[in-house]
Amino acid sequence: MKLSSVVRSILKTAVYIMDQTAEQVDRASSRAAEIADNAREAVYPGEDHTVRNVIAFAAGIGVGVGVGLLVAPSSGSELRNSIGNKVQEITNRAKGDNYATGTSAQ
Repeated sequence: MKLSSVVRSILKTAVYIMDQTAEQVDRASSRAAEIADNAREAVYPGEDHTVRNVIAFAAGIGVGVGVGLLVAPSSGSELRNSIGNKVQEITNRAKGDNYATGTSAQ
């Protein structure tokens, strides 16, 4: 019977030590998470992504212009003239004028 009480005491002590260790690990883990949150807030204050969004937008414009220049079917001056002519054509239609033939729709 003495042996069983010694074994029981050892087991109780082992369980107590495991409980205490688990509590200390929980406290340390909570403290580490708190430190990480504080560091994250210091590095990234708030959730404002304006600068990141502006940079991404500018990069997108740059990529779009680059791809447009690479796949354009004509030279720059030809393309500008073509676009200018189309805009003038649309403007004339919207106004109801036909300046190309020299007549006016009234």
